[in-house]
Amino acid sequence: MRLLTVFLALLSSLVTFKTLSAEKIIIAHRGASGYLPEHTLAGKAMAYAMGAHYIEQDVVMTKDDALIVLHDITLDRTTDVSEKFPNRIRDNGRYYAIDFTLEEIRSLSATEGFRLRGDERVQGYQNRFPMNSSSFSVSTLEEEIQLIQGLNKSTGKDIGIYPEIKQPKFHRDEGKDISTAVVRLLKEYGYLSKSDKVFLQTFSFEELKEIKTNIFPEVGIEINLIQLIGNNTTYPWIFEEGGMKKLANFADGIGPEKGLVISRESTASNVQITSLVSRAHAAGLKVHPYTYRLDPGQVPDYAGNFDELLRKHFQDADVDGVFTDFPDKAIQFLQSN
Repeated sequence: MRLLTVFLALLSSLVTFKTLSAEKIIIAHRGASGYLPEHTLAGKAMAYAMGAHYIEQDVVMTKDDALIVLHDITLDRTTDVSEKFPNRIRDNGRYYAIDFTLEEIRSLSATEGFRLRGDERVQGYQNRFPMNSSSFSVSTLEEEIQLIQGLNKSTGKDIGIYPEIKQPKFHRDEGKDISTAVVRLLKEYGYLSKSDKVFLQTFSFEELKEIKTNIFPEVGIEINLIQLIGNNTTYPWIFEEGGMKKLANFADGIGPEKGLVISRESTASNVQITSLVSRAHAAGLKVHPYTYRLDPGQVPDYAGNFDELLRKHFQDADVDGVFTDFPDKAIQFLQSN
């Protein structure tokens, strides 16, 4: 009898997850970045074709106030800027996008991310698209929105966008109000309310509060806001009693590093699911953790393989969506579960 009860409970949980999985979302992290260089239009088109529900855009500003899609505020990890503009380096050895015009950035070639080992460039993920192969460039946020909306029209789908305002304090210190510029562009392209397929994200609570309290009313839109969370020390109050309820006054969800959902100390025999998701849900917040990769060494030992990693986070921890470099694999997981 006890065995039957356990079986029925398990069956019920599987049926429940199958029902709920239809509501889960897959966010293409910097596009289909496991297959093509991050934040290239080719990578975004591939992510779209793979069935991602949302496609992410990291946004930084140029010297002449153009909004470009670039993960770093610097250009040296993913372009040939050091070859084409060797004299534009700052004292700290970096090339900042904000020091270049859009025309200058358009002259750069984008590539798979790399790091320097002495004078040698070493590709970050060895099994990904070969560095310095083919032809890619840095695009603007407007171009990317046009691509996704154009594909929505030609395919009849409704795939969303998920822009991140990168380092808003840095931009403000440089005299750039990047948040207002992003929000105005979103309004121009019809993203007006929380029912529209857009999430706007930032790691800065101060900026998120500014957007919610002042920029949204000024521009005249009200879209979904996501507070990104990299650790539990930047804003410790979020993890305290009542912290999520306070955050919910300004945000519609959180984007935590996945180690905050299932502890990095977990093992296959002792998976430690934190209270983060349940507390966020109790406050009415969505939870979209990052970043799920299947490159060598990127799947935590407690999971064993990529599908098991997704299963533990989607089913056991009950997250609402995930950021992944491999949107096709995550979509396949949801469709088969």
